[in-house]
Amino acid sequence: MEPYASPVKISDLQSIPKSRYVLFLVLGIFGTAADLLSKQFVFSWRGLPGELPPKWVIEPYVGIETAVNQGALFGLGQGKGWLFAILSVVALVGICTWLFVYKACLSRWITVTMGLVVGGILGNLYDRLAIPALPVPYRGGVRDWILFRYQDYVWPNFNIADSLLVAGAIMLAVHTLFMQPSPKEVNASGDSSALKL
Repeated sequence: MEPYASPVKISDLQSIPKSRYVLFLVLGIFGTAADLLSKQFVFSWRGLPGELPPKWVIEPYVGIETAVNQGALFGLGQGKGWLFAILSVVALVGICTWLFVYKACLSRWITVTMGLVVGGILGNLYDRLAIPALPVPYRGGVRDWILFRYQDYVWPNFNIADSLLVAGAIMLAVHTLFMQPSPKEVNASGDSSALKL
């Protein structure tokens, strides 16, 4: 009996189309670049948090306002940036293993999904590693700049990396709930479970 989602042999790697590697890398690189360049531009333009009031794009609903998140989603885990940096590295290794060892990349949808997620992870990991020269109170925090507000409710500021992570999570949920692997993907992997979580 064949083991559950068994890893592929080196000789089987030929069956993964080169276009999947290219697609994954392009999405990851462009997603990371878009996030980092937008952060650099906005923080150079608007300064550190509190230096300038929000710049409204659609007043008073959508604006640009710098913020630094020392935690994770919605500010949870404040001051534990090192932990989220470690988890990010573990997630990157897991994603690459799932895609290219267990051959989930045979699904174009999954390849796109994980390319977006990796772009988001790398964008925020860059900040968590304290590579930007932010002052000490902000060092190791993630730079956010997109502001949503509706009446008295203000959504926590976020960035392009966060948007990529959310888009990837939604796409993964859609795949898991509504999509089945094609016969070609099942035959190539020998086990359709390799294409699912």
